[in-house]
Amino acid sequence: MIGMMLASLWAAESTGEDWPRFLGPRGDGVSSETGLLEKWPAKGPPLLWEKQVGAGYSAPSVRGSRLVLHHRVGDEEIVECFDATSGQPNWRYGYPSHYVDPYGYNNGPRSTPLLTEDRCYTFGAEGKLLCLDRDGKLIWQRDTSAEWNVPAPFFGVGSTPILEGNRLMVMVGGQTNSGVVAFDAATGKTVWESVGQRNWEGVPMSGWPGEREVTWQPWEKQASYSTPVAATIHGRRHVLCLMRQGLVSLNPTNGEVNFSFWFRSRANDSVNAMNPVVLDDLVLISGAYYKVGSVLLRVKPDGRGVEEVWRGTALEIHWATPILHEGYLYAFTGRNEPDARFRCVEWKSGKLMWDRDESWPAHSMEQPPVYGRGSIILADGKLIALGEGGLLGLFQLNSGRFHPSIILAGPRRCFPGRSFICVGKRGCSVLTWRDKVLLNLSRGCATFSGTKCQVEPLILK
Repeated sequence: MIGMMLASLWAAESTGEDWPRFLGPRGDGVSSETGLLEKWPAKGPPLLWEKQVGAGYSAPSVRGSRLVLHHRVGDEEIVECFDATSGQPNWRYGYPSHYVDPYGYNNGPRSTPLLTEDRCYTFGAEGKLLCLDRDGKLIWQRDTSAEWNVPAPFFGVGSTPILEGNRLMVMVGGQTNSGVVAFDAATGKTVWESVGQRNWEGVPMSGWPGEREVTWQPWEKQASYSTPVAATIHGRRHVLCLMRQGLVSLNPTNGEVNFSFWFRSRANDSVNAMNPVVLDDLVLISGAYYKVGSVLLRVKPDGRGVEEVWRGTALEIHWATPILHEGYLYAFTGRNEPDARFRCVEWKSGKLMWDRDESWPAHSMEQPPVYGRGSIILADGKLIALGEGGLLGLFQLNSGRFHPSIILAGPRRCFPGRSFICVGKRGCSVLTWRDKVLLNLSRGCATFSGTKCQVEPLILK
C-alpha cells in the first residue's frame, strides 16, 4: 500500500480499532476488540462478500471502512482499495512487476500495506517503495533495488516498513552500509542509511562454535523477512531490526547503531522472519533453521548492549510472531510441515508449559486435521489460530493446559499467504484469501494471514 479534511473523513468512518499495518495497530498481533462470539454457527460464519484477487503473501490492512490489499495480477503489482463492509472497489494503482520466485512460490508482493490518516505505503516484491494518497494517487516512489546495491533475496522483498514519527523505516538490505534506510514519510527523500559492515565487522558470532567473529562479505544478503519493531527501553527509543545477520538496535533520529547481536543459522540457505517481541527491557528473537532456536535478551541500562537471559529450542519459529500474554508466549514452532508444534513457553525462563503435535506430511495437498505451521492472534481473551492447511480454531488462553474451544475446518486447503481472519465489533468477521478468492465472512472469529514471509492479523469494524 492531503490534509486534515481527508484525515477526518477516514476517522469518521471508523467505529472501532483500526488494523492499519502488519500485525495490527501495535504490531504485536493483539486486538483490543471485545464482545466477540464465544462460538460460531455449526456451518461456520455466513459469507458477506468475496472478490477474485491475485497472487501474493501480503496481508490486507484496514483503516475506517477501507481495506487495502497489495497483490499481483498478471505482470502488474496492484494496490487496491475496497470497502471493507461491502467489498466494493474504491480505487486501484498498478505498476509493472517481473518478479519470479526462484523457489517456485508465488510471484506476488510479500509486504503488507501501511495506512495512515491520509497515505498508503507499500513495498513490492522487487523493492519498489510507494506512497499513495487516500484516493490511490501516487505521491512519491523509490526503486530501492535500482538505487542501492541489494543482493538478490531468497524469496523477494518481505519486510514491511514502519513509521516512527515522520520517518519511514525500511529494511532495504543494501550493501555495504544501507541495510536499513529512513525516508522522509512526506517526500520520500533519504534521511539516513545504516547497518552493514560498519556495525557487524568483528562482532562475536553468538551461538556458533568456537570464538568466531564476523568478517564482512560484500555479497552478503542483509535484508530478512522480519519487520522492524519500535520500542522505548530504559527511556530511550529503539528501532529493533532482526536482519539476516541478527538483531540491530538503531536510533530512529540518526540511524546510529546502539548494539548488534549475531543471530542466524550456520546454513547459508536460511532466513530470519519472526518480528522481535519486546516487553520492558527484554527482547525475544527466534529462528527455525537447523536448531538456531530462540534467545531472550536483556537490554543494558545504557541501551548500548544486551546480555542473554536464556537460549533454547522450545520455540523454533519460522515466520509467525508469537503472542505474549501475562508472562507466556503462545506460538507455532517448526521449520517444515513434519516439525510443526503448537506450544506455550514461559517468557522469562524459556520453560515449555505445554506442547501439541501439529505435524503433517511434507508437501501434502490434502486438507490435514492439524494446524501445521499456523499463526495466531489474540482478541477478547481468546487465541485464534489459522493453520497453513486452512483449519481455523478458537482457543482459550491457558498457560498450564491447552483448551480447544471451537474448530472450523475449511473445505479445502488455503495456501499460505492466502488466508485472513478479521475481528469485528459485532461478533467477528473472517476474511479468507482462499485460492485467490477474497472472502468476508460475518460472525466468525479474528484476523490473520499465514505466509512464507510474514503473518498478519487484520481488523474489521
